[in-house]
Amino acid sequence: MIRMSLPKDGLPAEQVLDEIRALRAADRPTHGGRLFAYVYDPGLDGLDELAMAAYALSAHVNGLDPTAFPSLLAMENTLVGAAAVLLDGPEGVVGNVTSGGTESLMLAVKAARDGAPGVQRPRMVAPVTAHAAFAKAAHYLGVTLDLVPVSPQTLRPAAADVAAAVGPETVLVACSAPSYAHGVVDPVDEIAAAAAAAGVRCHVDACFGGWTLPYLRRLGVEVPPFDFSVPGVTSISVDLHKYAYTPKGVSVLLHRDAQLRRPQYFAYAGWPGYTMVNPVISSTRSGGPIAAAYAVLRHIGDSGYLALASRTLEAVRGLADAVSAVDGLRLVAPPSSTVVCFTADAFDVFVLADELASRGWHTQPQFAFDGVPPSIHLSVTASVAPRVAEFGPDLAASAAAARAAGPVSLPEVSLDRPLPELLAALGFGAGLPERMAPVNALLNAVPPHMREALLVDFLGYLQRPNGE
Repeated sequence: MIRMSLPKDGLPAEQVLDEIRALRAADRPTHGGRLFAYVYDPGLDGLDELAMAAYALSAHVNGLDPTAFPSLLAMENTLVGAAAVLLDGPEGVVGNVTSGGTESLMLAVKAARDGAPGVQRPRMVAPVTAHAAFAKAAHYLGVTLDLVPVSPQTLRPAAADVAAAVGPETVLVACSAPSYAHGVVDPVDEIAAAAAAAGVRCHVDACFGGWTLPYLRRLGVEVPPFDFSVPGVTSISVDLHKYAYTPKGVSVLLHRDAQLRRPQYFAYAGWPGYTMVNPVISSTRSGGPIAAAYAVLRHIGDSGYLALASRTLEAVRGLADAVSAVDGLRLVAPPSSTVVCFTADAFDVFVLADELASRGWHTQPQFAFDGVPPSIHLSVTASVAPRVAEFGPDLAASAAAARAAGPVSLPEVSLDRPLPELLAALGFGAGLPERMAPVNALLNAVPPHMREALLVDFLGYLQRPNGE
């Protein structure tokens, strides 16, 4: 990367847009049903244009003061209300729009911590399959995270183990609906009952599945109880920028009542400026994402989301059948939401991921953890349904190629070498190596703390304006 200063004279608008288009050419495809992570595509014509038009209408509106911009308050309350209805919120349920699932989870932890001011060393209990954002929240907020193991067979925690982990300093118990990695819904009713018996809040992380599980249930899928209909559930998070298909930057955090939400707020009057009162982490907030989400939800509507869930369910079942049809592949868990997760018993799963990428399918490899083998994760969206017939033959061909290639050999590199030398030895040049299997094999082999350190250094290496 070359260090760039601002041009002396401003560039023409179309030239600037051409620069962005050129940069975007290196990105993964966000539409078309061939990227199984990071983006969520409903495959609906005209939806992007509607969302961007709504975004533009409110891009300069500031959510810092809802009395100055009541339009944003009205749209936010509409989004919260829609999520509350979908998740069986009781009379008195309240909530806020956040920038994403991580912020929603951090605020749920903050509300629980600050809602128990008498606890000097607050702790939180969660399954090891809980989203990493809980660990981030614990780190940022000074809360100790007590992790509960899951069964390697079911990938669910036992409620008795959760109950045993709850102690006098526990301020929050968390569970997933579903877990991101494997798409498995935790036993929320049993976990919430254990939390309630201990007098502790219970948060359900439904960021990934909260907008689809209710529709899948209406389509006949057996969905375990997970929402506010479950006694003991005190808060739920759901991301609209996932399966509500809104542009990025929109999640909702719901609390069963206003008293539970109150410690989520931050207020400060000890300076000569305006009194700061924030319901979420940010102060200034662009109205663009909220307006775009409002437009998308109003445009798609309930029947539209039911149809999208039906197409997604069709795609999930088709992909799962394709995996089961290939000798040497097996599903890590029976698909019960919008995730297909599979592993390879007879060949290297990281080589398989490379082979799929060479055929235009961009998946998310996952490393082995606590008795669960390395796997390939597919987040399935409605746009995938027309592609399922293409995926099956490509998966079979990729598996045959991975079997013929054999297991990847771990690169013989010293992890103590300077990062540029290590990257060069792993095949990094001007960009990513053509094949990522050797890198993934190395990361899979090292302990998690070393993997964290390597990836922190790598990201820091990338994020430098001078590229030196």
